[in-house]
Amino acid sequence: MTRDWWKHLILIMGVIVVIAPFYMMVSYSFKSPGEIDRGEGGFFGRQELMVDPRCVALRDPSRADIAAAADRFPGQSERQIRDALVAEAEVECSMRPVVFNYSKAFTEAPLLRYLLNGVIVTVSIFLLQVVVALPAAYALAKLKFWGREAVFGLVLFCLLIPVHAIALPLYILLAKLGLTNTYAALVVPWTISAFGIFLMRQFFMTVPDDLIDAARMDGMGEFAIVWRVMLPTAIPALLAFAIFSVVAHWNDYFWPRIVVTGNRDLFTPPLGLREFKGDGDGSFFGPMMATATVIVTPLIVAFLIAQRRFIEGITLSGMK
Repeated sequence: MTRDWWKHLILIMGVIVVIAPFYMMVSYSFKSPGEIDRGEGGFFGRQELMVDPRCVALRDPSRADIAAAADRFPGQSERQIRDALVAEAEVECSMRPVVFNYSKAFTEAPLLRYLLNGVIVTVSIFLLQVVVALPAAYALAKLKFWGREAVFGLVLFCLLIPVHAIALPLYILLAKLGLTNTYAALVVPWTISAFGIFLMRQFFMTVPDDLIDAARMDGMGEFAIVWRVMLPTAIPALLAFAIFSVVAHWNDYFWPRIVVTGNRDLFTPPLGLREFKGDGDGSFFGPMMATATVIVTPLIVAFLIAQRRFIEGITLSGMK
């Protein structure tokens, strides 16, 4: 064992702390309500058939149903016929816990609509952030003008301001403009990213000035240099920024909860979890965790695909 064993131990403990909530989330998405309440069943649960109580409640036989079924149960009382119909409903409403949880995740709430909203909002925010961040970062990194360092200092200062501090003024402004309960309310406040400007500026500092001088000698203007020269070189940094931006706004619950107050068609994925919050007895914890798993999976897949570029972008952005 090397002298650095304690470093590896600390890293392993950190990984366990980070992975544990994801482990519980995925495990609960496989289990029945009883197994979740009792904390048993292992990772996948026993997958024994369970009865969906809401499905049975919806099939509760009325007097008309009992009268119509009298021919099928000759000589039996109404109570016996009702019990037989309830037993049939329980059989029809029986399913494996994993099927129950994931089917409820998509049927109890319009999850596909929420996922589409999440894509629309996060992609729109990222594209607008890039349109603003690239020219600003290029100016701060490569152009000489009075007050450049002061402007960069303001960008760093903006990194220190939490979103909660400006949430109320932003909401009042959007409300006066009549933009609450719209896509604009979800997108417009985040089109300028101080972190994006900072990250891209640090990356542009690594680009040789000779490349820019050569572009100017070819007759390119500054905006042409930004989009035709700097943008292709900044792909690693852009992918790194895309991960940060998409994850932050895909998982954002605070701001959508403020500006989307009554229109379920505008709910983002985190707001979709509210559809399961009413069952305090835990009977819908399984579908809730299934919904959370569906929401998180695209982010994990995207990160695994762009992992190498992401690390490269972060590394190069820290060099000068």
